[in-house]
Amino acid sequence: MKKSLLLFIAGIMMLGARADEGMWIPMLIGKNYDEMLRLGLRLNEDDIYSINHSSLKDAVLQFGGGCTAEMISDNGLLLTNHHCGYDAIANLSTVDRNLLDNGFWAHNLQEELPAQGVTALFLESIADVTDKVKAAVGNATGEDYTKKYDAVKKEIEDKAASDGKYVASVKDYFNGNQFFLLIYKRYTDVRLVGTPPKSLGKFGGDTDNWMWPRHTSDFSMFRIYADENNQPKPYSATNVPYHPKKFLPVSVRGEHEGDYAMVMGYPGRTNRYEVSYGVSLAINVVNPSIVTCRDLRLAILRKHMDMNKATYLQLTSIYSSIANYWKYFIGQTEQLKRLDIVNQKSKAEDAFSKWEREHNMATDLLGKFASMYTDYTPYAKHAVYYSECFRASAIARMGAALKPLYDAYQRHNGTLSDDTLKKYIATAKTGYRSTMKLFDMGTEKEMMAEMTELYYENVPKNQLPDIYAKTILKNKDAKSKKTYADYTSFVFAHTFLTDSNKFNAFCKAPSLAKLKNDAAMQYAVSFISNYTTNYQPKVEAFGYRKAELSKQYVHELMEQNEDKIFYPDANSTMRISYGTVKSYDPQDGVHDKYFTTLDGLVAKYKPGSDEFDAPKELIDLYNAKDYGRYADADGTLHTCFITNNDITGGNSGSPVMNAYGELIGAAFDGNWEAMSGDIAFDKKYKRTIVCDIRFILFLIDKMGHADNLIKEMDVRY
Repeated sequence: MKKSLLLFIAGIMMLGARADEGMWIPMLIGKNYDEMLRLGLRLNEDDIYSINHSSLKDAVLQFGGGCTAEMISDNGLLLTNHHCGYDAIANLSTVDRNLLDNGFWAHNLQEELPAQGVTALFLESIADVTDKVKAAVGNATGEDYTKKYDAVKKEIEDKAASDGKYVASVKDYFNGNQFFLLIYKRYTDVRLVGTPPKSLGKFGGDTDNWMWPRHTSDFSMFRIYADENNQPKPYSATNVPYHPKKFLPVSVRGEHEGDYAMVMGYPGRTNRYEVSYGVSLAINVVNPSIVTCRDLRLAILRKHMDMNKATYLQLTSIYSSIANYWKYFIGQTEQLKRLDIVNQKSKAEDAFSKWEREHNMATDLLGKFASMYTDYTPYAKHAVYYSECFRASAIARMGAALKPLYDAYQRHNGTLSDDTLKKYIATAKTGYRSTMKLFDMGTEKEMMAEMTELYYENVPKNQLPDIYAKTILKNKDAKSKKTYADYTSFVFAHTFLTDSNKFNAFCKAPSLAKLKNDAAMQYAVSFISNYTTNYQPKVEAFGYRKAELSKQYVHELMEQNEDKIFYPDANSTMRISYGTVKSYDPQDGVHDKYFTTLDGLVAKYKPGSDEFDAPKELIDLYNAKDYGRYADADGTLHTCFITNNDITGGNSGSPVMNAYGELIGAAFDGNWEAMSGDIAFDKKYKRTIVCDIRFILFLIDKMGHADNLIKEMDVRY
């Protein structure tokens, strides 16, 4: 094995003093074991990760592509967050049978509801393939590197997939210095079992999102089904509940300050090796631009959702998704500034550059980073507005679905073979269907008008697409909302894209002339062509260059700091973090204890509020103090608690386990004071917000009257 590879494996396996920081690769957790024991762990290493027998990793799965879930029974029952199941719950809801607002509990298998499109991905094994990847890519850079990497990645994945038996994925770690092959088994027959009403699943709404103290019952339950041999099979009435290799027992003994806490899951993305120039760009350009676009998008969606219940059910999932990271980028910017991260990184970079000179590295990496960011900054805002503003409109996304066909016609003088046409039409139909699921005429007219105006106001004038000068603003007042409203009305009146019958008619008899004469296509083509021709190449060149410099930077950082603990950034693969249940002081003179109770929820309760309403049944149970066996020793019912575990997006739904590997709660959020965490971990403030398993079981039992679900769990007192 090469010295560089040994260095990286050593880096991730070194014993560190900061146990609460780090998202560790399960197969390499062994060298962390002594620290885990010191914090209170009572399991063996093999109990956590093993390829020879069942272990905790077999009870944890990637849910729906972007969340985590855990198996909690031998009969396929899983637990995840309410917001992870939100889309499936909304899709299963109607105005007459509103599961999202009213909640749902299946009291037997026959009542469970197929959740179309939801997948469950179980990790089978991890293998290091660094040598094979590096041999294939050699010294290639930029686009050439990407092509060679994609080719070897596909070769490795295709072989490991065993003709579709598995899902195989090669992932890079340490900014492209190391590569692992992950093999999964994917189940697609997943059914809704239970969910609390939205008023509880999203209790606190946008106001409490990313905040502590918290009282949200952010959980939902599904069941995985398989064929008679326990293997994946598409939905079928003959399928039976899946039997996992491992499921988590549930502890209702309660947690206390300082207790060991461990999280396993699929954290999405962190960027903790980002340089100061990147952080500065995020603070000053990228994050504020995202927030501006999403502010307006949310206001438009909220207005139309409030007007019509059917529209609300149609759009509520996309609204929730946009709102979550709208507030995230506000918080991240605020905390990066408060913690002075740019200055902290600059000082570390000065020391790094000095080390480079002293060791005759002759690379001046930070100088190269500075030059790269200087060249890219003039286009950074445009890149954000193209994705967050222009593509917010359904018209834009519909046009984008047909743009490849438009381009193909242009390349071939308006004539395409039948086979070529079929390929492009099939792709266009897929994109169109996806967009139409969220299409509401009133919402989309206002969205297009407002986004077109916002784009004009914020993107540099010399970077705007030509349709502004040629059509939208020709002899018009650029500062008048009527200008953009009138143009939008014209587009909607002169397009086949907003009418599925007309769109299908076009697909049966497509032509370049029809595309060129369509007002919506003229709009979309102008924006898309302007961006892809003039600015996308700059964005891609920046991405390639940044990847090269970042790879070298991390490599040299580890050489500079041979005795320092390093761990790879999150990349949507399984990780473990460990720490303790821990309170904190968010600001001077303020101490937040580690748990909340139903008393606090009721204190926030506001009947009829969009964010702080609660079901009458819960209030009745509170008034009667009917908490059953789920109350704490002092008679209170705990709702949530916090730990100092290191998590990020993708960990939503992750199991939080005690020293014995028993489930004590479901992770669902981070705290406001540590929202810089994806870029810079802060030991003092970082907390994971967890829905207490006792609150979850209380709601299942006392409100849902679904003791059938409690009985199939291994509940430990």
